[in-house]
Amino acid sequence: MMNLLRKTASSMLLIAIFATISQAQEKNVIDKVVAVIGNEAVLLSDVEMDIYHRKMRGILSEENLFCTVLEEMLQSRLFIAQAKIDSLTATPSAIQSSVDDNINYYISMVGSEKALEDQFKKPISKIREMMSAPAEEQILIQQMRSKIVQGIEVTPADAKRFYESIPADSMPTIPEQYSFQQITIYPPTADANFEVRERLLELRERIMKGEKFSTLAILYSQDPESAKRGGELGLSPATNYVVPFRNAALSLKPGQVSHVVETEYGFHIIQMIEKQGKDLINVRHILLKPIYSANDQRLAFSRLDSVRNLITSDSITFEQAAMFFSKDEKTRMNGGLVSNPSTLSPRFDKDQLGNNYFVLRELKPGQISDPFKSTDDNGREVYKIVKLKEIIPTHKANLKDDFSVIKSMAEGQKQMEKIVKWLTKKQEETYIKIDDDYKNCKFESPNWIK
Repeated sequence: MMNLLRKTASSMLLIAIFATISQAQEKNVIDKVVAVIGNEAVLLSDVEMDIYHRKMRGILSEENLFCTVLEEMLQSRLFIAQAKIDSLTATPSAIQSSVDDNINYYISMVGSEKALEDQFKKPISKIREMMSAPAEEQILIQQMRSKIVQGIEVTPADAKRFYESIPADSMPTIPEQYSFQQITIYPPTADANFEVRERLLELRERIMKGEKFSTLAILYSQDPESAKRGGELGLSPATNYVVPFRNAALSLKPGQVSHVVETEYGFHIIQMIEKQGKDLINVRHILLKPIYSANDQRLAFSRLDSVRNLITSDSITFEQAAMFFSKDEKTRMNGGLVSNPSTLSPRFDKDQLGNNYFVLRELKPGQISDPFKSTDDNGREVYKIVKLKEIIPTHKANLKDDFSVIKSMAEGQKQMEKIVKWLTKKQEETYIKIDDDYKNCKFESPNWIK
């Protein structure tokens, strides 16, 4: 069972969606119920379509594949049943976002939206409708799993015990990693900010004259995920948003449009869709970011060149320069040392570095780069210099150097054990009937057969 639970939600969602769509196409499948769990039935066509599309995606067959898929479906039914009992819900915006992501994935597989429509002999709107139910189910499964494991904590002592329990030959290999410091500045912004405000004011005026906010969001917003939904962000607590955005949104009545709001992400106009209770809001927004001129960029490069010269001439240390000159609040008080948000350690795998990697790979430890253009965590254009602090060679994980990795593994094991325990209890409490033809399946959990 533990191996089954390691399947990623995203891959399972894609398989489930593709299977659901295809079932509507297949008219000649002789169907039957292969399992009943609670009030839910698992059909033979459910399992066969899942297997078929795994193979389409290059997932190789295995001896026990039918039984593996069937067991995964039984697990999913238990999660979904409990999610409904616990009144967990998937918001329309979350469902839509998931459907959008997967529509884009399938289009990338077949080449175009038209090819996708041709393959399923349905317009894209119908394909979206058919994707909604499995997308909602997978969101509920994830919510239920998160609820089951909430509150799990791993102490340093827990991590140490976990590390000592792993055989040396089973210890994961940590790929080559980089540790670096940075000094980051933004270009002069007065002209660029003025221009982006003017563009947003023009869009606001068009909305006031009757054009649809959602249409303009699709055409112009630089927040690609919400733009696909007409700028809609979905019902969520207002506290999820940064303070300037939140304050502006809460001041609006349904249908009203804000004036221009500046945040660390750029500039916005916001339209209130609905409010629920004291803090739940659903809004649309249009995000625009400043576009810097060539002169702005030259000034930024010149400033960083001057800072770099101060460091290389020993007039100031890199750490002091970061504190005095860097505009990155996350790193400037830490000597410019950048932390990996995934592990909270200062080490990054190559594929986590983005465009920093192409600069760092040309440096030796202790060297400082020339100025280059990049983006910050919010997608805004920035300019920076970086110093390669250390290259950590490929190695077996150890408690001293890779504590965050070991701790994460220990936490994963604890979560897995709790989920397995929960599933075992639910198996005992739930009516489960497996068709006689499949009772010889080699399930990882013996509790499916009663």
